Amino acid sequence: MKASCQKLLPATTLEIDKNRIESFPQILISEREYLALKCEAGYWKSLHQRSILREIKLKQTIKEKEGQIRDLKNRVFGKKSEKTSASKDTGKSKPDKPKRPRGQQPGSKGHGRTKRPDLPEQEEEANFSQDPICPNCSNPYVPDESKEAEIIEVEVKAYTRKIIRQCMKKDCLCKGVPTTITAPMPPKVIAKSPYGISIWEAVLLTKFHYCQPTNRLLNQYKELGLPISPGTIAGALKKLKELFQPVYDALYNHQMTENRFHNDESSWKVFENVEGKIGNRWWLWVSRSASVVYFQIAPGRGANVPVEYFKNIQKQKIIVICDRYSAYKSLAKQLSFITLAFCWAHIRRDFLDAARKYPDLEEWALCWVEKFGELYHINNLRCKEFDQKLPIQWQPASFKKQHEKLVEKMDEIVKNRDAFIASHNPDDLDSDLLSDVKYKVLTSLKNHWEGLSVFIKYPEVPMDNNKGERSIRNPVTGRKNFYGSGSLWSSQLAAVMFSIFQSMALWEINCKHWLRSYLTACAKNNGKSPEDLSPFLPWAMDEDRRQRLLKPVPDSS
Repeated sequence: MKASCQKLLPATTLEIDKNRIESFPQILISEREYLALKCEAGYWKSLHQRSILREIKLKQTIKEKEGQIRDLKNRVFGKKSEKTSASKDTGKSKPDKPKRPRGQQPGSKGHGRTKRPDLPEQEEEANFSQDPICPNCSNPYVPDESKEAEIIEVEVKAYTRKIIRQCMKKDCLCKGVPTTITAPMPPKVIAKSPYGISIWEAVLLTKFHYCQPTNRLLNQYKELGLPISPGTIAGALKKLKELFQPVYDALYNHQMTENRFHNDESSWKVFENVEGKIGNRWWLWVSRSASVVYFQIAPGRGANVPVEYFKNIQKQKIIVICDRYSAYKSLAKQLSFITLAFCWAHIRRDFLDAARKYPDLEEWALCWVEKFGELYHINNLRCKEFDQKLPIQWQPASFKKQHEKLVEKMDEIVKNRDAFIASHNPDDLDSDLLSDVKYKVLTSLKNHWEGLSVFIKYPEVPMDNNKGERSIRNPVTGRKNFYGSGSLWSSQLAAVMFSIFQSMALWEINCKHWLRSYLTACAKNNGKSPEDLSPFLPWAMDEDRRQRLLKPVPDSS
């Protein structure tokens, strides 16, 4: 080795105390060896640092997975209160109270027997099989005042209406007229079908109102002695779809005149290969306004669906209550006349999810949930005093008092939210998982604050989208029971019938009575939709007819 490579390194480079050098043996290394060792030391040091960071990341991942497991277990098996216990707040345990039994409590006033004024009555006599006599003297009992009792029954039966059509034969020599004439058949919805209105009424109500598979109804009919082929039902439903299309269009046209909407969407299966569509997952969209619940089936979940839907709106400004799905945000950007009001129930759910996933965050999350509960309570008190005919500045003093409380509560939430966000840096390596979870939840609250504050300016706008979610609950139940639709036309029929039945229920109209009246009108119009739809649209019909449709179908017997 060359001499230039064998020189001793200076003591300043080694940074060793001179007094300590004497106690250590000196080792001669070349400069190349020293540089190699230094490079290798740096390499292993970087690997060690990377392993530490990887360990921290893996520990956070484990915490996240454990949180997901706890959340899933809680959804399937767990039942837990969403309120903090008194022991956590005060540090004192409350004495155990005896568990309150379920149901009506002993000694409480009951509501009495349910009155059923619309239920028809059939009188029956219950007599003794033999004339009773006194067991001691054998003298017969004499008649006394009869006593009444009630037993409620429901009788479902299938029968054949045998129509005896009268035939008449001419008794003249006139030419150009028929020799014999026959009385016309009673009107039918489907001319060549042997089945009457009651069959199609039951099929439509069972599937699209009660959300039960049609096969169950056919099995019931079979046990009543009426076997019907499923193919017969499917072919007839395809024809019936055209009868309800005008009502469906009228619902849409009327909804375009309103200015408050609850929107939501859910997946829907369509088991038909459609050109340009991959897979069988479609989407059922709902838009609920004050007087209409409108459903539509769409191949996708993009913003183009609500944009196309709202293109015919007749109001200059509307408010859409919805969740935080990005399609609605894109909708508001494309249509400037739309204001989004986000759902507080979804924000509240974020904190509850954090509490379930991470037990260490439970107290923190439930404290925020209680703050949201106070918001709901104050807003409910405010809405009771709200007069929709007057603007906010002209509202009574009782309303303004609750309004000021609500604004103060909102400001308090903003202050607490921003204080934590300002003190936390998610990019900091020392940041723990729980702080990151808090930051993520509160940041979402901040980013959507404008839409969450709409109800302050517009008291008639609810704080959540519960109305929209309740409207789509019935179709979701149907999807779980009969797995969606077998073809595209049947999915469109589902959207039509869901819209009609939900809209009638919104007006508290008896769906069975309405459907019987509409199918009867179609039958009288030779199997076509009636020309005048006003008797079948809740906002267009007169009050007397609406009151009649609120009640069950009159007994024809």
